Amino acid sequence: MNEFDYIIIGAGASGLLLADTMANDSFFDQKKILLLDKAPKNSNDRTWCFWEKGNGQFEEIIHKKWNSIHFQGEDVAKRNKIDPYSYKMIRGIDFYDHYLKKVKATSNITFVQDTVVGISETEDLVAVKAVNNTYTGKYIFNSLFDYKMATQQTKYPVLQQHFIGWVIKVNKPIFNTEEVTYMDFSIPQKGNTRFMYVLPYSNDTALIEYTLFSEKLLPTPEYEEAIEDYILQRFQCQEYEIIEREFGSIPMTAYDFREHHTNRIRYIGTAGGWAKPSTGYTFMSTANKVPKLIAFIKEGKPLKKLKLKGKFWFYDMLFLDVLHNDNANGHVIFESIFKALPPQKVFKFLDEKTSLIEDLEYINSCPKQPFIKALIKRIF
Repeated sequence: MNEFDYIIIGAGASGLLLADTMANDSFFDQKKILLLDKAPKNSNDRTWCFWEKGNGQFEEIIHKKWNSIHFQGEDVAKRNKIDPYSYKMIRGIDFYDHYLKKVKATSNITFVQDTVVGISETEDLVAVKAVNNTYTGKYIFNSLFDYKMATQQTKYPVLQQHFIGWVIKVNKPIFNTEEVTYMDFSIPQKGNTRFMYVLPYSNDTALIEYTLFSEKLLPTPEYEEAIEDYILQRFQCQEYEIIEREFGSIPMTAYDFREHHTNRIRYIGTAGGWAKPSTGYTFMSTANKVPKLIAFIKEGKPLKKLKLKGKFWFYDMLFLDVLHNDNANGHVIFESIFKALPPQKVFKFLDEKTSLIEDLEYINSCPKQPFIKALIKRIF
C-alpha cells in the first residue's frame, strides 16, 4: 500500500503543478504517484504574482489583474501601461483548491497529509520516513527547502527577498485599482535595497508590502513600522483595518543546487533553485520548468543529469554579486534600468526570452562600473 513509482514531497506550486502535469500525461497513467504535505492546504497562506501576455494556463484562478505599473525612485517616477502584458495575482487558497481537486480525482495519485522526517536512497529505490508512515518509491521530487542547502557554500552569495505584507481596508477610496506599485524606492534605504510594493484589490483595499533584497531578516516591528509610515506618508491615511498578514523569505542565489540531486532524488521549486535568482519570482519560473522535468523523466535518465542553467543564470549571478558587494546602492541599478527601458522590455528580459541584441540593450541600461568589477572578479 505504501509503494509508489513517484513520490512528490510538498503540495505547493511546484509539487501540485508537477502532480497535475503527470495526471494529464498518458505516460504516467499506470504509475502510482504519492503527493505528501504536512498541511491540508485549506488556508490562504500566500499569494503569487507574475506578468503574462494575454490569457494563460491559470486564467480561471486569477484573482486580480492590472494593466499598468508604477516605478518610483529617487529621481525617476514612471507610470506605464504594460500592454501586451498584464500583471496577475493568484491567491494560494484558490490555487490549492483548484489543483488539489484535480489531483484527488486522479485514480493513480494519492494525497497524504503527513510530515516528512527523513529520506534515504539505495541503488534501486528511495524511502520517505514520515511521522505516521514510511513510503517507498522509485523516484522522489522534493520541494522542501532549507537555507542551509545554499549557505553551506561560499562561491555564490545568498541574499533573501524578505517581506511582510498587510492587506488593509480603509473607509474611503484611496487606491488606484488599475495600477500596481511595482517598486517604490522613495523610502529610506538604511544600507539595504528596500522598496514598497502595492497591489490594490479595490479602491479601498490593498496589499502593501515592505520588501528587502538583503542577507538578513529584520525584527518584525521594523517591517511593520515601515508599512505604517508608508501608509501615512503615501496615502495620508491613519485609520485602517488589517484584514490579512503575510510574511515571506525567498532565496536569491545563483547556486544551482545540483549537489543535492541524485539519481533518484530531484529537488524542485525553491529547493531546486527554480526561483529567479535576480528577482525572487518563482511561480512562472516553476510553471516553465515543470514541462522540462516531465520530458526528462520520460527519457528515463538519472535525475541529477537534468541541467537547467543558461546565459540568464550568468546574468543573474553577476547581478547578485553586485547587489551583495554594495547592497545599499541596489536601488541605483533598478532606477537606471527603469529609466532607460519601458517595462515591456524589462519583463521580456526577466522572462528569459530576449535575443543577444536585446540582452545588450538591457545590460547597457545598467550602471557599468559595478558589473565590470563583478565580471573581472568572477573571471580571475
